[in-house]
Amino acid sequence: MKISDIKTDCRFFKGHIPCKPSKNYGVHCTEKNGSDCKYYEPAKEKILIIKLGAIGDVIRTTPLLSAIRNKYPNGKIFWLTYTPSVVPANVDEVLKFNPEGITFLEQVEFDQVYNLDKDKEACALTTRLKSKNKKGYILKNGVPFPADPAAEPKYFTGLFDDVNKENTKNYPEEIFEICGFEFKGEKYILSNFEEYSDSWNLDKSKKIIGLNTGCGGRWTTRLWADENWINLAKSLITSGYEVIFLGGELENSKNKKFAQATGSKYFGHFNLDKFINLVDQCDLVVTGVTMAMHITLGLNKKIVLFNNIFNPKEFELYGLGKIIQPEKECKCFFRGTCINPEYKCMDYIKTEKVLETIGKLLT
Repeated sequence: MKISDIKTDCRFFKGHIPCKPSKNYGVHCTEKNGSDCKYYEPAKEKILIIKLGAIGDVIRTTPLLSAIRNKYPNGKIFWLTYTPSVVPANVDEVLKFNPEGITFLEQVEFDQVYNLDKDKEACALTTRLKSKNKKGYILKNGVPFPADPAAEPKYFTGLFDDVNKENTKNYPEEIFEICGFEFKGEKYILSNFEEYSDSWNLDKSKKIIGLNTGCGGRWTTRLWADENWINLAKSLITSGYEVIFLGGELENSKNKKFAQATGSKYFGHFNLDKFINLVDQCDLVVTGVTMAMHITLGLNKKIVLFNNIFNPKEFELYGLGKIIQPEKECKCFFRGTCINPEYKCMDYIKTEKVLETIGKLLT
């Protein structure tokens, strides 16, 4: 083989390690008879998605891959993120947002760059990159700014609460429009990390309900009272369900307490991949607007979603569940902490309503 035989334009070619066809089938770019490798796919376009984090945002951006792959079947897709493990396997190059990843991207000439983050660092990088076309957000006068008119509506909803409240489009619709596509119900793409499936001691003869009790440290307005989680778990167990408490390190202490008080199960908090697999054991998950919500949808599980401070039109549940909102108005729209001195709206999501909704979704 000569160096001139190497197909650096192939979608699968890595340059520093064997490509998948070579590793799996022992092929070379040019076979001994002079013909090209039968797996050779010249990349006609180079396409970059920039979606750094949070993890839930990365997961809910994955429907876009279906539209991109449909339009550019021979394109080579790159994705820049903080959390590579949740990026689907049909992405050709997954890069971390670090000096190594940025240095590499600055040397590639792209046909399309889709930056869906309004973080300053993402916008600054998008502005610097070489690309025939840029969609989403760039940096202008030192601040994030739409790259073209398609990104303006989503830009305005992030700047003005009144505009956000009037929005009638869900998140997938918004990002598809930003990138020049029409949303047609494309679903999330998420691995269930099956290698962890034997880790759980669960009674699979019962329907399994996951109760995700956290909301992150930033958004305490979304917290449901401890006694409500305890009452819900007890009622579910009485009704014949297997109940698991879910959460991260912030919820570890209270989830232990909840499990002890109710006879439910709590296995602890885990790395992201293992947590995703734990959610995959559930038939239904009760959660606020958190990473667990997007994991639940990505795994095609039923969901009861608590929402109080966001526009409910934002959420595409794909027919998998119901949104429950407080019976009394929330006066803390898009606020991390409650500013209403009269009452906390989350106290007006009633356990009985949640229990009734679960029953309807699982019948």
